[in-house]
This record gives sequence, structure tokens and C-alpha cells, in this order.
Amino acid sequence: MPHASATACLLFPPDPLIQHWLAVARDQDTHYVLFRSAMSELGRWLTYEAMREWLPTLETTVQTPLAPCPAVVINPETPVAVIPILRAGLALLEGAQSLLPLASIYHIGMVRNEETLVASCYLNKLPERFAPETRVLICEPMLATGGTIMAVMAELTQRGADPALIRMITVVAAPPGTATAECCLSKLKYLHRRH
Repeated sequence: MPHASATACLLFPPDPLIQHWLAVARDQDTHYVLFRSAMSELGRWLTYEAMREWLPTLETTVQTPLAPCPAVVINPETPVAVIPILRAGLALLEGAQSLLPLASIYHIGMVRNEETLVASCYLNKLPERFAPETRVLICEPMLATGGTIMAVMAELTQRGADPALIRMITVVAAPPGTATAECCLSKLKYLHRRH
């Protein structure tokens, strides 16, 4: 995220499809089947926003049925990893995978102590070391104190992930302007400044 306008775009994507599926997911009367569809769609559209203009590309030529044609493709040499934070992150994973079908998927399970609010890891399927230049997308639909995401970021950087190459997609269920939503927004801004 190079500058403030990019941050604002990622924090509040103006896309009408994102706004629609967010409304469906937030509605208390949404049937659970439609809620699952909404989360999958949010995973897809938020992944698109997070990865747009971020993945390295190559110019190439493809053979169409009629003639060769210039083309641009995502560089297949650049490793991409999608990391859902269990269990809630799985809700966004399906949509993310639909856009990044060749990405490696690594699961990490975190649990927060409700008294101390400290997150601890109960499952870690991350690789020992991330290859240089690996683009990492974290799927975390719930953000409260920020402790879980900070613990995950620490684990990723210990394993060689470059913080500049890590992005996160999240859905804040609280309506805009509420104390909960404002707290989540401040945590996201803090994470952006710190990493």
C-alpha cells in the first residue's frame, strides 16, 4: 500500500458489488445459505481489490485460433500464498481461491484468551520459510483487538515474509460510525502504519 489514497481504496472499496454483498452479510434476516454466498462473494471481490495492480505481470504472446496476439499474464514465477485464519477466515477463502487458483494455501489457527485478550496459536501450517517475493493474502473476516492479526504478522515475518508484500482482506460486521466499526478502522490503520 504505497500511499494514503490506496489505503482508503482498500479500506472502503467503492465497488457496488462489494457494498451489496456486505449489506447481505450484515443483515440479521439473511438466511445462512445466502450468508455463505455473501462471504464467498466478498472474498472474491475483496481479493480482486487487494491484488489489483499488485501482482507482477509479464508481456507475452498467445496463439488465438486466428493469429498470435499480445497478452499480459501474471508472472508465474512469483509465489502467491493465501492464509485463512481459522476458522472464520475459511468463509473468505473460497472467493479468494477463485481468483488465485494456483496460490498455495496455508492454514493458521488462532484463539484469543477472553480474559487477557492475548492470541495464541493452536494450528500452524505455514512453511518454514517463505520464498523471497512471495505475495501473501491473509483472510480474516473478524477484527476486534487486532491481537490475532499482529500475532499472525509476527509469525509470517519470522518465516521470511516481507511485510510490504502482505495484504489482508477483512469484513467488519459493525455498521459504519459505531464504536466497534471505528475501533476496527483504527486497528487497520495502525496495522498499515506498523507494517
